[in-house]
Amino acid sequence: MEKTENLLVQQLKDSKTSQQAFRELVSLYKERLYWHIRNIVKNHDDAHDILQNTFIKIFRNIDQFKGDSKLFSWMYRIATNESITFLNKKTKRLQISSDELQDSIINNLESDVYFEGTEIQLKLQKAIASLPRKQQQVFNMKYFEELKYREIADILETSEGALKASYHIAVKKIEEFLKTN
Repeated sequence: MEKTENLLVQQLKDSKTSQQAFRELVSLYKERLYWHIRNIVKNHDDAHDILQNTFIKIFRNIDQFKGDSKLFSWMYRIATNESITFLNKKTKRLQISSDELQDSIINNLESDVYFEGTEIQLKLQKAIASLPRKQQQVFNMKYFEELKYREIADILETSEGALKASYHIAVKKIEEFLKTN
């Protein structure tokens, strides 16, 4: 862990400095975490709510952070899990399959005032939505967030080799989707 990250973690764990350190943490990571969550759930309002829940969970559980991975990876893992939990609850609440939810999310993108994408970007989102969830995550983190395989491996707790294969397969499926749609 980097020295500044170590210091921030120490400050977060110290009741005298935790509030200020938490404000700094939010300032440093809110935009990256927002876009990570948004890539998973697609909807601005949902992403904003999940981001709030993510930071609450980070604040409440900072004492459980052992420093085995980067703070950044640990927070991304929480954000990913919060996003997946949100989607799973939504499928149960609406009593639909995860595929039906993905279709609904993509269809709603077209009317989302926060989505500023072009027609090709909308097609790309539809192609990504057609992938299995794990491939979606790997593709989004590599392509949009430009994370290194090592960082993605820490976040998703899997091997770099598996990630490279998953990304390669995702790219092929996306290319095929874009050719045929």
